[in-house]
Amino acid sequence: MHKKLVACTLAAVAALAAGTVQAEGPWMVRARAVYLSWDNGNADGLQDAGVGKVSADKRWIPEVDISYFFTKNIAAELVLTYPQNVDIKTGALGGIGHVQALPPSLLLQYHFTDLGAFKPYVGLGLNYTIFTKDSFNTGLGKVSVDGSSWGLAAQVGLDYMIDKNWSLNVDAKYIQMDTDVKLGGTKIGKLDLNPVTYGVGVGYRF
Repeated sequence: MHKKLVACTLAAVAALAAGTVQAEGPWMVRARAVYLSWDNGNADGLQDAGVGKVSADKRWIPEVDISYFFTKNIAAELVLTYPQNVDIKTGALGGIGHVQALPPSLLLQYHFTDLGAFKPYVGLGLNYTIFTKDSFNTGLGKVSVDGSSWGLAAQVGLDYMIDKNWSLNVDAKYIQMDTDVKLGGTKIGKLDLNPVTYGVGVGYRF
């Protein structure tokens, strides 16, 4: 299913690339401070293993994205950050360690451009999370997670154009992200991270 989603997304981007780019510069780069709020859903197996509810701590992270406008309304956005520490804690043991997650996303966007300096937009695409440090030891044994996760990503945002190049930006995204959790090599359940992110930052178009 994930491979089909990737193929459909790339096909849509390729089709739109044939469109005419508007007179303004087609590139936009944004830098944001983003608050990462995890859903922290748990399968019953995690509680049955005797560790209680497993959760990841909420945090602020830096984010950079690069957008390309195929037309004045249609753009693709690549969302990037560096590998982030995800602190894991349990109801029974408290903090037990952390994993590192690198979660780039690629979204296809529609921008509403007839509201003067206000440029709201919506986006839909894919997230691919790579867990670069995916295990740690606890008093119960070695805890590990899957090496990667695919999921859908959706966003709403707003650019306020200060001039033809510079803008202020607010943005919110929902990202599907889950991973199997294993204790001593045995799967004990699934941790549904599914973060909602809230960002504020600046953009430059050229």
